[in-house]
Amino acid sequence: MALTTLISFKLSLLNPLHHHHQRIKSSKLQLSNVGISHQHRMVTSMNHHLVPKYPFLLLSCNGHNPKLRFHSCGQVGAQKGYASSGEEPQSRVSDTSTYQEEFSWSSVVFPFLFPALGGLLFGYDIGATSGATISLQSPELSGITWFNLSAIQLGLVVSGSLYGALLGSLIAYAVADFLGRKRQLIVAALLYVLGGSITAYAPELNVLLAGRLLYGLGIGLAMHGAPLYIAETCPSQIRGTLVSLKELFIVLGILLGYFVGSFEINAVGGWRFMYGFSAPIAVLMGLGMLSLPPSPRWLLLRAVQGKGSFQDLKEKAILSLSKLRGRPPGDKESEKQIEESLVSLKSAYADQESEGSFLEVFQGANLKAFIIGGGLVLFQQITGQPSVLYYAGPILQSAGFSAAADATKVSVVIGLFKLLMTWIAVLKVDDLGRRPLLIGGVTGIALSLALLSAYYKFLGGFPLIAVAALLLYVGSYQVSFGPISWLMVSEIFPLRTRGRGISLAVLTNFASNAVVTFAFSPLKEFLGAENLFLLFGAIALLSLIFVISSVPETKGLSLEDIESKILK
Repeated sequence: MALTTLISFKLSLLNPLHHHHQRIKSSKLQLSNVGISHQHRMVTSMNHHLVPKYPFLLLSCNGHNPKLRFHSCGQVGAQKGYASSGEEPQSRVSDTSTYQEEFSWSSVVFPFLFPALGGLLFGYDIGATSGATISLQSPELSGITWFNLSAIQLGLVVSGSLYGALLGSLIAYAVADFLGRKRQLIVAALLYVLGGSITAYAPELNVLLAGRLLYGLGIGLAMHGAPLYIAETCPSQIRGTLVSLKELFIVLGILLGYFVGSFEINAVGGWRFMYGFSAPIAVLMGLGMLSLPPSPRWLLLRAVQGKGSFQDLKEKAILSLSKLRGRPPGDKESEKQIEESLVSLKSAYADQESEGSFLEVFQGANLKAFIIGGGLVLFQQITGQPSVLYYAGPILQSAGFSAAADATKVSVVIGLFKLLMTWIAVLKVDDLGRRPLLIGGVTGIALSLALLSAYYKFLGGFPLIAVAALLLYVGSYQVSFGPISWLMVSEIFPLRTRGRGISLAVLTNFASNAVVTFAFSPLKEFLGAENLFLLFGAIALLSLIFVISSVPETKGLSLEDIESKILK
């Protein structure tokens, strides 16, 4: 019920814009012939499925003869009948967006919830590790004899799951289409269960590290499969809302990890429970995915690729879509949607065969896009974000909160603040634009890191400064690098190389995250906390210069406009 209410609230913000487009449409498109109206609605419905993913494929309705037309990306907006009415090219997209697919809310919740648990478990690992590192190194509370970890050993414990995630994302790139989204998420759930359980029951350090690596493999597969399954199975008119909510699930996971840590920090061997708590959630995720149908689009992709009986796969796709929408098995509406999807998928698959080589991502406009997108996700990590999140407890503990329990409780406050700021960013990004949020947020990040450095240098008598600096860092990150970097990555790459470009951005993100997390403890030991945060602050200033000089504003632009006006 809470999820449905949250989605309904988000959709209510869009209603005025929807009614505005309805009035424009009714005032400009008056069709007297009933047959033509019916065909126009059918064509608009089909275009709704074709335009967002394959702008080069459009259906046009001229009299009683609907025709299939192919257009280059730059021609999407200049359709016959719209140009003559004096409308701007963008109105073409607005018209197709008025189609509203019918669905049952009860049938939407679970296909979103169970994949999103994969993101929640990723976030939980971040939050739980904050408290577990304190418990694991405590002579009195660790419950082990090997609690005296070196800086490198602690770095491996913390970053082990991220190295696994990096490896998992590489594996996912190779096997995703073979396994399918559903089976990929089931395998991710199994790896979560194994990794969490082995870590929780580890008798010595090497076994613990193996468990961390397995858990990380689950992260890599889940973070690849979850957005694909959600995007391919949810109704198009709420896709943006659900993808945004999936990002919030990661933040909820971080908060849950902080809560569990705060309750178990005083227990002997509390770190075992912190890591083991993920296992039952992963079991729920796995059982939930078993109950869901496979992605209809993946089934159609296998059919088009000739990976099975075309007719059998098509019928399975129809039954899958019927179940996902809460309709009777094999209903006519689902059959119609599958037929429409097949038309676009066949065309898109043929187009993909003509794509260039891997090196094309590093050429011309594609290189410019990679510099922007890759630069953002790189600076997202090397400004210290993994360290601040993973080491929130130790930072606060060394900043004056000597009792570990106090530090983990403050971490819970940070998690709540992070959740609030993430929600604000989701609501405001299309109002304020990308650049203002990035510039303001990165400025706040640089200031907060300077405050942390100053605290360790000469403001040690004021522990609240450390807490305020951490809150400023988290808030600034969550309205800038956190959501905006990935939004820009999804927008900036040209259609031709978008898949490869996003894959490179994901690898850049995980790799830099793992390196910074691993290097934090040794660097802190070598440089001292004050100089380390000063280094992160200097990098933040460099990232601010990068944003101001290189990152364009994409608010209100179509993907075709970004490619033609910004990249070229």
